[in-house]
Amino acid sequence: MTTLYRGRLAPSPTGLLHRGHARTFWTAFERARERGGTLVFRNEDLDPYRSKAEFVGAMFEDLRWLGIEWQEGPDVGGAFGPYAQSERREFYLHAWRKLVDGGFVYPCTCSRKDLAMAAQAPHDADDEPIYPGMCRGKKLVADAPAGVNWRFRVPDGEAIEFEDGRMGRQGFVAGRDFGDFVVWRRDDVPAYQLAVVVDDAAMKITEVVRGEDLLRSTARQILLARALGVAIPEYYHCPLVTDEMGLRLAKRHDALSLRSLRSAGRIPEEVRGVTTGL
Repeated sequence: MTTLYRGRLAPSPTGLLHRGHARTFWTAFERARERGGTLVFRNEDLDPYRSKAEFVGAMFEDLRWLGIEWQEGPDVGGAFGPYAQSERREFYLHAWRKLVDGGFVYPCTCSRKDLAMAAQAPHDADDEPIYPGMCRGKKLVADAPAGVNWRFRVPDGEAIEFEDGRMGRQGFVAGRDFGDFVVWRRDDVPAYQLAVVVDDAAMKITEVVRGEDLLRSTARQILLARALGVAIPEYYHCPLVTDEMGLRLAKRHDALSLRSLRSAGRIPEEVRGVTTGL
């Protein structure tokens, strides 16, 4: 029996979408459309300090302007809007408790100064430093996660391998290419790694389409999915779009934001042109 394809659009409302986002989201749309599948729209608004309501409206409009259609999300005035991670806390708390009970995570009380002095440099400039495990032996009886960082204990030396839809066979070694990572922050916010695994499982996503800067995160998320006992989706990592200096686009590139390109008279077909040849 063939599994129905389910993909997702998962922008964060921490700035305006740019041409790099256009590439990724258009690719996600095309892959879902080609397979006759469903595309879910999810607003990854967990960061209470950087997420802004105006960016939610902007990403909704920009995606529609690009010609992207999705088939699942809450009804907003007769159209599908995004699911919001900020409204899904109970799902993340349930997962945190399961990880605690299973012994997969531990409380980390290291300060930023401690981490800066002891953490190993990451292999990739875009990736987080490798945590040296100072708190690995700590235990804490807790009914709620707030107050400390909760880290996932990676299986040191284990190769985490997966097949990427564009890049082929990929693999990272736990403890060497990445270390114990945060799944819940001390300010009581679930971390990206945990939230996306929980949501992708709950929404029955069969393929995750995103930028290749998140390739290493796939290994972390596979470990989390295994620990939680949920299905692991397939992955397709898109090449990154760079500026004239060869640097990866970020939300600080306001001149290349979709909103600015729209205002300058660019048409969707022209902006979507960055996806050709994938």
